[in-house]
Amino acid sequence: MRTSGRGGAGKKYALTSDEADSDFWGFAHEAEGIFTPRPDEREEGGARRVRLEGCLPQGGLLKSLDHVGGRRARAGNAWLTLLDGDGVTMGSYFVGEVTVVHVEPSPDAAGLVDLTVTLWCADALPGSERVWDLVRTGHLNRTGMWHDLAPADRHAWLSVALWSRGYRHRERPDAPAGQMFTLDGRHITDENSFYCAIGEAVNGPGGYFGWNLDALDDCLRGGWGATTPFTLRWNSSADARARLAERLPVSNRETTVFDLILEILEERGVSVILH
Repeated sequence: MRTSGRGGAGKKYALTSDEADSDFWGFAHEAEGIFTPRPDEREEGGARRVRLEGCLPQGGLLKSLDHVGGRRARAGNAWLTLLDGDGVTMGSYFVGEVTVVHVEPSPDAAGLVDLTVTLWCADALPGSERVWDLVRTGHLNRTGMWHDLAPADRHAWLSVALWSRGYRHRERPDAPAGQMFTLDGRHITDENSFYCAIGEAVNGPGGYFGWNLDALDDCLRGGWGATTPFTLRWNSSADARARLAERLPVSNRETTVFDLILEILEERGVSVILH
């Protein structure tokens, strides 16, 4: 993964126009509000209100500052990049229609400002910020750290596992064919927790190996940590079977989530041993 190339060490966020990498909009120490629940579209048009703290605006963002309150305060669409302590890109979110609505001097340092902007962002889920902080500080390093998460927070966990995968597993090749992975089924209580568990089984703490059935199938085609054929030893599988009992229509029949997962795995060359 690349560094920002613009002196981003110690910063947590960077903004760059989605139209050109050369149109860099600046760094921010914080992006307060980016991980809050999306507003009700009927009430606020669905846009988030985000406070970018400790900014030195550049490029298209700088141009919009003189037009707060007017149509030209809209800077446009951008990528909001999350940085580690050395300024290396951990992951990015697309943010749409970034519009400056307020500017004030920042207490962080002379010459910096705090910007309040409205923007659209579908992928920054509530609960993700804590997981990104674990990635940034190197503390996402133990198995089972997702066990006590609420159901909604498990989905946020998986989103960070996906968006940070290139950073966390850079230059790591897929495990060769013929490997055995052990899936701990004790903490599988719903579909999201299954994906947390299999991601961890294949790729270690905070690992990603799908976050829905289609994504699981994609991961089994290679490039996501494992090469088929491989063996999956599924411990405490009876407990998981009981909890993944939701019935789904498939072609002209119905099957459970558990059985459909088994079908997908076995169709892609995975030998599943149920324990």
